Amino acid sequence: MQVTVRKAAAADTAALGGLRWRRLTEERGYTGTDHAAFMEMFCAWVTDHCSTHLPFLAEIDDDVVGMAWLMVADRVPTPARRRRRSGDVQSVYVVPDLRDSGIGAVLLEAVLAEARKLDLEHVTVHSSERAVPFYQRVGFQHDQSWLRWQPE
Repeated sequence: MQVTVRKAAAADTAALGGLRWRRLTEERGYTGTDHAAFMEMFCAWVTDHCSTHLPFLAEIDDDVVGMAWLMVADRVPTPARRRRRSGDVQSVYVVPDLRDSGIGAVLLEAVLAEARKLDLEHVTVHSSERAVPFYQRVGFQHDQSWLRWQPE
């Protein structure tokens, strides 16, 4: 099985939207009937966020089988470092029948290579409990200095 991972392009928005829809319906139990409306909104969102949300696609024989996103955020500059940015891994998804076959690792490798290329100060990920060991294998660690606030 030859897996190819590449940065997604504007022409890939429908494939990305299809994977996102599939994840929401398969894993989160979403039963909406608004697929066409979602796809229209999602494709517009991808276009609007192309400078901050960098998508990657995994393919096998031209079939899209996974995706991962790197969100890049500008940080407040300092005198020593005037261009500061951080990243967040988002929406890593591999189709269920191909999970645990290494596709997620190849996707994450591409995302982290891009983070290095962009000289990001750090990269975070919000993970399901099941995926924590996956992220730890590539060097992610729990960090006690990160706090989270959620509105009530």
